[in-house]
Amino acid sequence: MAKRDYYEVLGVTRTVDEKGLKVAYRKLAMQFHPDRNPGDKSAEQAFKEINEAYDCLKDGQKRAAYDRFGHAAFEHGGMGGAGRGGFADFGSMSEMFDDIFGDFMGRGRGGRSGRERGADLRYNLEITLEEAFTGRTVEVRVPTSVTCTLCSGSGAKPGTTPTVCRTCNGAGKVRAAQGFFTIERTCIACQGRGEIITDPCTQCGGSGRTSEERTLSVNIPAGIEDGTRIRLAGEGEAGLRGGAAGDLYIFLSIKPHAFFQRDGADLYCRVPISMTTAALGGQFEVPTIDGQTTRVKIPEGTQAGKQFRLKNKGMPLMRQHGTGDMYIQVTVETPQNLTRRQRELLEEFERAASAQNHPESTGFFARVRDFLTGSSPSASG
Repeated sequence: MAKRDYYEVLGVTRTVDEKGLKVAYRKLAMQFHPDRNPGDKSAEQAFKEINEAYDCLKDGQKRAAYDRFGHAAFEHGGMGGAGRGGFADFGSMSEMFDDIFGDFMGRGRGGRSGRERGADLRYNLEITLEEAFTGRTVEVRVPTSVTCTLCSGSGAKPGTTPTVCRTCNGAGKVRAAQGFFTIERTCIACQGRGEIITDPCTQCGGSGRTSEERTLSVNIPAGIEDGTRIRLAGEGEAGLRGGAAGDLYIFLSIKPHAFFQRDGADLYCRVPISMTTAALGGQFEVPTIDGQTTRVKIPEGTQAGKQFRLKNKGMPLMRQHGTGDMYIQVTVETPQNLTRRQRELLEEFERAASAQNHPESTGFFARVRDFLTGSSPSASG
């Protein structure tokens, strides 16, 4: 199924600014967060889709690429073909530029040596938020092509050597006159390599490389963000006939967390409290990303949506000293399934309550009455 437009996912226009983008993201993330929709697979999928869209659009460079090319900006060739935990070959773009500009710049892809650089590989790695907090070393198993050990990458059977192509005399190209123009094309006989292997290696079939699964160690630094790309130079596919190896790119994604939402180095945690705790004050313990707990005190008369900042309880900052903060956002839970006695007590409280107990709602409805009767300053002015 085709991906939805990222702007459509977040419910914003293409002209939305950074602040509006963040507001839309937080609203949707709160609505579809897994702890508010336990067991709801559609909500879980929507939450992942929202995070993916925001991760792209909050980055200026990614957003510019997306605005110009759409999803194709990140899915060209093999880059979009791998699932999580898999890998893909995305050397086709560099090969296309070599085909177009290689001869113009005086550097063919193969040349007389017949050597070609190996393709770059992509590996998708998913980690937890806790692993992003502490950092770790991960071992990944990558199926790839490696230099043939029998022929040392030459493609020729041991004891033999490739011969010069007679069709192009080793140039890798042939010329043909068409009217006033001379067209130069890749030699079909040797496929542009300038040489032909008459006696290929029995182990690699003349390609100079064989398939193998390798185990590599990848260092994940503390504080790494979702969507970060790690490059391992020379760990991609081996080149043809002794050519240079490509690179391996590790693309990181971070799993949604049961309690925390991340914004840069800051963490946000939504905590529901009872109506009585909000009115009378109290305290509770919340988990922190380092596996500990911390106590949060709630003052008397706390309103829904109030945020409490826990300094230095967020994520570590990469490439610099310091740690982000953690924000506790409280929501006041209205009691349900009241007994007769509980209802009586609440009704008694309602009769005894005054405007001082509900200053915000009292003031709001007073302004509504003034507006409807035409006695408000804005109506009379």
